Amino acid sequence: MNYTIFYMMQLYAVRCVCLVRANHVSALLVTLSLLFLLPGCLQTQLQSATKQEVLNALTLAMPLPEQKIIQPTPEKAEQKTPKPYIEEDLWQHIALNLKFEISPHPRLKKRIDWYLSQPDYLLKVNARAAPYLYHIVKKVELQKLPLELALLPFVESDFRPHAISKQQAVGAWQLVDATAYHFGLESNDWYDGRKDVLSATDAALAYLKYLNKTFKGNWLHAIAAYNSGEGRVKSAIKKNRKLRKSTHYWHLSLPKETSEYVPKLLALSYLLQHPETGFKRPTLANHATTTILDVGQEFNFGILANLLEVNKQLLHTLNPGFLRHQSPIDGPHKVLVPLSEQALLKSTFYREQLSHNYTVVKNDTLYGIARRFNTTVNKIKLLNDKQNSLIHVGERLLINQANVNRSLTVDYQISPYLQEQMPIKQATIEHHHTIVSGDSLWDLSRHYQVPLKDLLDWNNLQAASILSLGNVLILHLPAKQTADPVTPTNMPTYLDKLENAVNATEIPSSTVPNLPQ
Repeated sequence: MNYTIFYMMQLYAVRCVCLVRANHVSALLVTLSLLFLLPGCLQTQLQSATKQEVLNALTLAMPLPEQKIIQPTPEKAEQKTPKPYIEEDLWQHIALNLKFEISPHPRLKKRIDWYLSQPDYLLKVNARAAPYLYHIVKKVELQKLPLELALLPFVESDFRPHAISKQQAVGAWQLVDATAYHFGLESNDWYDGRKDVLSATDAALAYLKYLNKTFKGNWLHAIAAYNSGEGRVKSAIKKNRKLRKSTHYWHLSLPKETSEYVPKLLALSYLLQHPETGFKRPTLANHATTTILDVGQEFNFGILANLLEVNKQLLHTLNPGFLRHQSPIDGPHKVLVPLSEQALLKSTFYREQLSHNYTVVKNDTLYGIARRFNTTVNKIKLLNDKQNSLIHVGERLLINQANVNRSLTVDYQISPYLQEQMPIKQATIEHHHTIVSGDSLWDLSRHYQVPLKDLLDWNNLQAASILSLGNVLILHLPAKQTADPVTPTNMPTYLDKLENAVNATEIPSSTVPNLPQ
């Protein structure tokens, strides 16, 4: 009997080892508990077990030598890295990539209710945004900025490129002259970069990045400062800290316009993500339907439109930054055209005017040629209808590079009476401003409507200069002048009629033609 018990205990011990190897910890605990109960159990249940039965049980329980088990696997198709899914609709793409945290607040609810009271709002505004929105989204994404920033032109101006506020902020992004000047936008009698939607986008994003850095990565503070000026937001934050209050945007005391500005952006973001609320979201193809063309020289809108075979008024509408029928002599000479890149590169005008022939030599590659001529492989392939990158020695390729061989301007100086008169230098008066708490160079330039550069030059300051309380700044502001009396005329002269005819046919109209789908 003892012999049998001994072997049975060995059998249980071997099984325990097997269980440990299989990581069956719970089963092992059960087995160990059985070992403690084993003597009593064996006396009553294992009396009839023979020696041979025990040996057979031990043989079955001993672990077999480890063998590599090869299991048949079904044949798998060649696996490729899945491509990221691209939304076909641009608004769907925007909605899926909005990241700002939206917390409940009465001001936010008020703006949501406002949007829901006019559910077709975005459908109407989208018509103005359609030629530009794809380009704006790409600019935001390339700089790794929150996609909510692409919605700011809707909040700022309902995406109206010609909008002018009471504070003289201009364009879809509502930039004042000082901010535009500081971030590289040109402005003169022929061109206003604030009305040029895509150029203004570059300046606005640069300004927002600066504000975000100023407010240590807090985008709500930065966006509020974009609307009211960094000085006001800084003062509100400082005040709350002094009172030991929260400095979150919702707790700041800001002007009424700014207090409603950020909630309007957040409400639009929320509704885009929740179409079930009844707010109608537009549809827009998630690809470019317009292309930027660098003409490379001064151009007339009528001539350029004829050569591109597009509607002249549509060309004017897409490029509201150009204030005349002709571009400035010194530029900019870039114009947004209602064509896809592929259609533009295949146009007769582009092939004749903005490209030249190149003969492939030994060791040339498309990549090397593209780098040499500051272009891209894709553009060379489109210009030459190539489906791949294979080239051979002696092959002639079209390269997109300006090859100006004709004038694209019209001489409008028909008569000395019609020549453009040089603007008379405006008289100014000296004004002194005493620095008070919350003042900043940005705010002062906006308040007095003077370029920041002039403000710095007048006072020998730098853009990063710190303003000290009580110091006095000098500004040269326009003096009010009385208009000269106008001598009434009876009948219009021949020259008057001719000038009116030129203006009527060449100066951009306010009518917005329909864009091609």
